[in-house]
Amino acid sequence: MKILRLAMFAAAFLLSLGTGVHAQTTLRVGLAEDPDILDPTMARTYVGRIVFASFCDKLFDIDEKLNIVPQLALSHEFSDDGREVTIKLRPGVKFHDGEPLDAEAAKFSLERHLTFPGSFRKPELAALDHVDIVDPLTIKLVLKSPFSPLIAQLTDRAGMMISPKAAKAEGDKFGLHPVCAGPYKFVERVQQDRIVFEKFADYWNKDNIFIDRVVFLPIVDATVRLANLKSGGLDLIERVLATDIKDVRADSRLKLSTAIELGYQGVTLNIGKDKAKGPLSQSAKVRQALDLSIDREAINQVVFNGEFKPGNQWVNPDHPYYQKSFPIRPRDVAKAKALLKEAGVTPPVNVDFMVPKGAETEAVAQVIQSMASETGFDMKIRVTEFATSLKQAEAGEYQAYLLAWSGRIDPDGNSYIFQHKDAPQNYSAWSNAEADKALDDARLVTDPAQRKAIYEKLTKAVMEDEPLLYIYHRRILIAHTTKLDGYKQMPDGLVRVIGLKLK
Repeated sequence: MKILRLAMFAAAFLLSLGTGVHAQTTLRVGLAEDPDILDPTMARTYVGRIVFASFCDKLFDIDEKLNIVPQLALSHEFSDDGREVTIKLRPGVKFHDGEPLDAEAAKFSLERHLTFPGSFRKPELAALDHVDIVDPLTIKLVLKSPFSPLIAQLTDRAGMMISPKAAKAEGDKFGLHPVCAGPYKFVERVQQDRIVFEKFADYWNKDNIFIDRVVFLPIVDATVRLANLKSGGLDLIERVLATDIKDVRADSRLKLSTAIELGYQGVTLNIGKDKAKGPLSQSAKVRQALDLSIDREAINQVVFNGEFKPGNQWVNPDHPYYQKSFPIRPRDVAKAKALLKEAGVTPPVNVDFMVPKGAETEAVAQVIQSMASETGFDMKIRVTEFATSLKQAEAGEYQAYLLAWSGRIDPDGNSYIFQHKDAPQNYSAWSNAEADKALDDARLVTDPAQRKAIYEKLTKAVMEDEPLLYIYHRRILIAHTTKLDGYKQMPDGLVRVIGLKLK
């Protein structure tokens, strides 16, 4: 029924475009989930970042080699002491409501990220004290202290610029009618059904926009997404199942684009908000026992045909910041049982295991459940809609949570917001003074060797206390029709529409 409904919507939508001198082109993208709020200050989902890439440009972006490149900004320059950053803005940029993107607007956007109630960007810009306007197209970011991840943060939602006029008018409802400065402007959203954008005529880089409309369609079932791609109901889908790789490659009408993700897949453990105060939250030894129950390579082989990369840290084993002195621990059932005994815990250890709905996540959860049962854990899987699971994680309504993070180019973006005390996505509610110091210190230095040495201290604290079990790193799998030209897969997993053409 979902396939039929989507096909009927696609047909009706194309007819609604009307008949002009030439047929309008529409890029139809199948998403694995429905995004959360379309407000860059408040958003936090990976799938939301995919949608933002089509309509919310940032001050900076990245290229295929993770180099930072200009987007809405033309350049940046740090002061000698690292406490000031002067950013020159691109001239002639307009928001979708026709308002100019100037220094005033950039200052407003950055300050909104810092001050808006509940902002998820605030910790990303924690070092920013205030923004000075140098001239109509130049701003100066004045920092409380040197902050090495700053420009990397501005390649993502913290660097997205929004229309001050629209933001002031809409307040906390801005996400319902977002106004940015990207290639496409918002038309409509129907929850759990579609998000529609149309080409913005006054986009600063309009000569590289060749598709008239982009429609995002959330389809949780990966098999249904692929079926719609094959039938022509979709042009591109994200998160192809690893088990479907051979099928996609065998279809001459399809192309597969891949890259190892910057992020990770792990199990967050509720330490500070577990109302039941179960053994998992009360003892690091119990958490270590659960870790030792898991065979990461077996999960990779069983669920992903060996296509993904096992891991045990917030960056993948090929990343320059990976700590080789802390290799992946092999599965050890005997030691896991011994740790439970040392902790004074009598099996079975009952665990409320919250798992976002999805074929692969549920398969991983079932393998973990089976492995953990052999060491004395009863992982009671509770499949939950993704956006709901985030709310429950915030409230501490879980004991273990299978959660993915799409990743950032700087290691700070994979660690600080999850591990620092009181950080907004520290769902574990973990508090560790040594870890907090390492996280703060790593933000003060720019030398890679010095930063890596600091992160080694953090890794030690995390490995001992186990607030989060890092399990594997996905291979980004994007499939699209051969009718789509110009697609390049970036390591951040986002879908960029610049330069894309539909034959």
